[in-house]
Parts: sequence; C-alpha cells; structure tokens
Amino acid sequence: MKLNSFSGAIMALAMSSTAAMAADCFQMGGVAIPNFFGEGEGQPMIISAVLTGAVQNAAGKITATRETETGLEMDMEHYFGRADGGAFRTKDLGILTAVPGKPGRFMIEITYDIQPDVTRGTMKGYSGQFNSYGLVDLRDKDNLVGLVRYQGEICR
Repeated sequence: MKLNSFSGAIMALAMSSTAAMAADCFQMGGVAIPNFFGEGEGQPMIISAVLTGAVQNAAGKITATRETETGLEMDMEHYFGRADGGAFRTKDLGILTAVPGKPGRFMIEITYDIQPDVTRGTMKGYSGQFNSYGLVDLRDKDNLVGLVRYQGEICR
C-alpha cells in the first residue's frame, strides 16, 4: 500500500511539473483605428494606428498589393507595442473584399504571423498568429482610413 502512495505522489509531482512547463499564452483582442500614409511611387504604404485592448499602438507597412477577382491582397508587416514595454513584429497577409455598390471601400481580414526573432520586453519569446477583420476606405489617397477588430491567442 505504501508503494502505491509513493508512486501516486510521484505521478502527481510529474503532472504538476508538466503543467508548469505548459505554454504561457496571451489573449490578443481589441480594436485598431489605422491611418495610411503614401510615401510616393514605388515606396511602401505606411500604417499608423492607435489600439485599445491587448496592445496599445501599431505601425506597419504594405509591401505589396495584388488585385484579385473580389478585391485586393496585401503583403504587410506590423510592429506592435504595449504600455508595459513589450513589443513584437508580424508578417501578414491582408485580404480585402470590395463592398458591392461602394467603390473604394473594402472589408478586410488580416492574418498576423509573429516573427519570434523580433519580440522583446514582456512579449519576448511569444509566437503564433492572430487575426483581424474590419473595414477600410481607400477612396481618397490623401485620407485612407479604417477600423478593425483583432483577436486570437499567442504563446511562448
């Protein structure tokens, strides 16, 4: 009977150690209000945004744009920051679907892939992906704006 108690204690200790080694995950969620700035012909489009939620600011760029049957695809990069000093960079794909009857306006979905080698502070070592969706208005090249909701979970 004592052997069973001892082996039960060892099993419980092993299970608690495994739980302690489980991934440290962080819930991503909030809203972003992006602004877009053209830097001239042949230059990436720059993105600047104030965010609420898990991260407080973002900057980025659109590095390539392709027309599709339903709208546009964009290759993007973002740099996200938190008030506690944590930061990370993502490489992204944006899918823009034209809103019928509303020229220059698109529904947008973005998949953000964290680049683990570019994380720091409280976000050091996090990886994974999260998503956003929303609307962008690309009619006025001097006043491109949008509104997106981001969500997901990233872990280290």
